[in-house]
Amino acid sequence: MALVPDNTLITGTPEEGRELALKMARLVVKATQPEEATRARLRPGYAESADSLIAVAHVVAVEFATIAAANDYWRNS
Repeated sequence: MALVPDNTLITGTPEEGRELALKMARLVVKATQPEEATRARLRPGYAESADSLIAVAHVVAVEFATIAAANDYWRNS
């Protein structure tokens, strides 16, 4: 399983970077818990937990910060 799709963090736009961040966060969950049935069983519990949803958002934000750094999104061209 490739944890960095296409082996690059470089994206064409910030929107593509955000999509990549979400995909990478999902891949981390899949790598951490490879059993699909277990992930499906656990999903309702965290889907109803504000703390769990905030934690997910944090993971995506950290992934996006890494991608943004790789793409120099904060710099004016």
